[in-house]
Amino acid sequence: MRNKILYILTMVLFTSCYVSYKFNGASIDYTKVKTITIENFPIKAPLVYTPLAIAFDEGLKDRFASQTRLNFVKTGGDLLIEGAITRYDLTPQAVQADAYAAITRLTVAVNVKFTNKVDPSQDFEQTFSAFQDFNSNLMLNQVQDELIKKIVDELTDQIFNATVANW
Repeated sequence: MRNKILYILTMVLFTSCYVSYKFNGASIDYTKVKTITIENFPIKAPLVYTPLAIAFDEGLKDRFASQTRLNFVKTGGDLLIEGAITRYDLTPQAVQADAYAAITRLTVAVNVKFTNKVDPSQDFEQTFSAFQDFNSNLMLNQVQDELIKKIVDELTDQIFNATVANW
């Protein structure tokens, strides 16, 4: 009898309480914020890889399109994301006994200015960076596009979290 009562109380407790999760990570009040403007990010780094700008711009727009219900507008959005790609460089990482690098790191950094017209207290300007390492036996042009895809995924994730996920 006692086990039956505990079981019933437990079931009542679990059915009367629930937890709601948002799996897209966005915490946007869609009653106030309806539109977003994402400017193209020009490359202002000393070393230029032209496909990077296109990959980054499309990756950032795709992230917001797939994880929010915001409408994209060319200008005047409730949220504005703008900036520039400020770093694209290679640095040796693991130096071998023969003084050559065994691993090379490709680093990309973007300066982002975020403006929230609905809540200006959330405005910020910040630099985000991401990197990928690759074996120095490979030429950059052999792995560059694959590395860029991974770096863009990481950067857009960082920017998404900083702007609308409130992490």
